[in-house]
Amino acid sequence: MSNPDARPDEVVCESRQAAGVELMEPREVPLGGPRAMPVRRTLPQRHRSLIGAWCFLDHYGPDLVSESGGMVVAPHPHTGLQTVSWLFTGEIEHRDSAGNVAMVRPGEVNLMTAGQGISHSEVSTPGTTVLHGAQLWVALPAADRETDPGFEHYAPDETSGEGWRARVFLGSLLGDSSPVRTFTPLLGAELVLDPGTTLRLPLDASYEHGVLVDLGSVTVAGVAARSADLAYVPTGADEVVLVAGDEGARLLVLGGPPFGEAIVMWWNFVGRTHDEIVAYREAWQTQITDPASGEVLPDGRQVAPGRFGVVPDQALAPIPAPGLPNARLRERR
Repeated sequence: MSNPDARPDEVVCESRQAAGVELMEPREVPLGGPRAMPVRRTLPQRHRSLIGAWCFLDHYGPDLVSESGGMVVAPHPHTGLQTVSWLFTGEIEHRDSAGNVAMVRPGEVNLMTAGQGISHSEVSTPGTTVLHGAQLWVALPAADRETDPGFEHYAPDETSGEGWRARVFLGSLLGDSSPVRTFTPLLGAELVLDPGTTLRLPLDASYEHGVLVDLGSVTVAGVAARSADLAYVPTGADEVVLVAGDEGARLLVLGGPPFGEAIVMWWNFVGRTHDEIVAYREAWQTQITDPASGEVLPDGRQVAPGRFGVVPDQALAPIPAPGLPNARLRERR
């Protein structure tokens, strides 16, 4: 998913400890489409921009496509991150410049590695009537941020216990593990709690965690969280007590060890300095305004122009980069 802000601020991200569970509320931003489908953005925030390597969280729906126009995100670039797509309802077609074409479906994770540069599009399918899900980004560590682009798809099995059901799509939780590769240790899972259920959720104490409430309500270590809230749990806890409200709860549980690196995030790019971000923007703008700039190989084949490549068989025009902020971008940790 592209960051749709017309004038996005620089976000200089850092890991910050907290004394206890911290409640984070989202802000609403419009996504592209005929009627600008709204999404709720919980990460980054000014006081907390990272949970482990998780650096971006958009939560949307349930939206009637007939009213919102659905998701129509034209080709756009990424660097220095992995995108993680998770749906509760609906279907989205993913296409990227590495040649991957895949469907995003409920209960199945799509993870795209941008690395040194990739472009992709995301469009809800004609048969989708209700769209509901989450789009997340993971910052790549310095040693791996220039890695080649890549893509993985995984459909986790459901595990269950008394009053709960879970699907673990990254890392390990509740006795289940995902085979999906990440460049830092991570946790990502969907957790459904029946009404009134109390679950003592075991945690890796070296991780910081986030509990996003999709539906219903839950208390997280005694802190009440309702739909669209994100409860932050600092490192040092080897379990957290979750208590579902009368209507039950559906949650996303995220986690990872504190990232420990300063990153600069602007629009769809994760870099380390202002000058890197400026160079990424210039490379994308050059690519989409001068599509003939690619190399032609001796056999006549043309290399996809620019570092971001071209999304194949996509009729939508690429999204131009917004203007940079007036101030020089700064680093955060």
